[in-house]
Amino acid sequence: MSKKVWVALGALIATLSVAGLAGMTLVANAADTATSPNFIVIYAEAEGWVSSSVQMDDRNPASKGSGLKTPNLERLASAGMRFSDGYAASPRCTPSRAAIFTGRSPAALHMTFVGTGDGDASPGNVNTKVIPVNASTEMPLEETTIAELLKRQGYGTAHFGKWHVGKTNPSQHGFDESDGATSNGGPDNVASPNPKQALLMTSKGISFMERMAKAKKPFYLQMSHYPNQALKSASASAEEKGVVDSTIGQILDAVDRLGLKGNTYIVYTSDHGAQGKNTPLTGGKGGVWEGGIRVPYIISGPGIKSGSFSHVRASGVDLFPTFAALAGVKEALPKGVEGGSLVPVLMNGGVGTVQRPREEFVVHFPHYDKDPQGPASSILLGNYKLTRLYETGELKLFDLSNDVVEHNDLAKQMPEKVTELDSRMTAYLKEINAQMPTMNTNATTTKSASDLPGEKKNGGMGGGKGEAKAGGMGKG
Repeated sequence: MSKKVWVALGALIATLSVAGLAGMTLVANAADTATSPNFIVIYAEAEGWVSSSVQMDDRNPASKGSGLKTPNLERLASAGMRFSDGYAASPRCTPSRAAIFTGRSPAALHMTFVGTGDGDASPGNVNTKVIPVNASTEMPLEETTIAELLKRQGYGTAHFGKWHVGKTNPSQHGFDESDGATSNGGPDNVASPNPKQALLMTSKGISFMERMAKAKKPFYLQMSHYPNQALKSASASAEEKGVVDSTIGQILDAVDRLGLKGNTYIVYTSDHGAQGKNTPLTGGKGGVWEGGIRVPYIISGPGIKSGSFSHVRASGVDLFPTFAALAGVKEALPKGVEGGSLVPVLMNGGVGTVQRPREEFVVHFPHYDKDPQGPASSILLGNYKLTRLYETGELKLFDLSNDVVEHNDLAKQMPEKVTELDSRMTAYLKEINAQMPTMNTNATTTKSASDLPGEKKNGGMGGGKGEAKAGGMGKG
């Protein structure tokens, strides 16, 4: 064979090699896009730590509800990891929802209540010992949401169900598809949106998943359930929970049917604790006691050990950085994100450390609501929780590692720990420019929280007003 032929053959081989490498690169890039994980968030309304038949803490048999079956939630839990110390960012829905979307605390967003703060419990703020703050009711457009972040990574995004973070359409916050800026009444603005909306939003969610799967496009899907304010009896409550649980089963079935299970992370959590009884926890919706803020927190997906438990504290603000990490987002997270990625814990059997800008977790609720003790803030650090009551200035200290029911106040026994935690909480609230309540020196009369209308004097475990107003617009 001549030298000229050898040169031509060598050139051809080189060309094919380069083309092959280029093709392999294209295939690899396509594979990277195709394997970007999907995210499904099932956001419950007022589901407390013990509001299901799932035991949330392997160390505590009482962390499981009694007399209620939620087999599909059990199915999700058995496939994933339960965070025994899972928290909502607030004891009320609007603040917690904003925190999920942005990774920032309600206090930093100035979205600490479901209204401006001078609603049913303290009309005009005239006759209360403390003047609550005037909270914002609209999630700021300048805040980057998880939908906007993932959309820049090529994700399809959808939110179906209860929006309740203002009147701005979800499309302006990065969601391709949604039910609009709905509140407790749903798209139909009725007092009882469920079971209709629970079923409808699930159908929409599955349709969205099918279309994304067909297009081989990664997606973020959040389905936020509505309350059924007209269902008040125990049997009706069980019926409603049964409907919601059945929709979870439909979602899990769809994930399996579409072949998405090996590439999809599913999160189940709640906006706050249940209204009323949350035994063994103290308190409920509208208060910073454990019953108001400790919620179910379950994550399943690739790399997560089935049926596992984690005792690492996790809250709503951690989901934003967790999704960003799992999606391989390279850009810096928005300024002010307070959560930390749970990935080191998720991929290590529930053990590990979550890196956050600040180690402590603070729930700031400077409002009158359902807790007879009034406006309060809590800080959790390590095993300890300190609660500050603004009416009296009292500080209560609990060791949650052996007193999750918050019955043994250690403040007098551990004054140094009280000072440390109170100083930390003060520094945090100052750093984020939190709105602070003030003492009402000009009140015509000075009613305490327990004197306000509609409140039950039972340690923060009662009901209250504003749950089922005409038109379905009661506060959540």
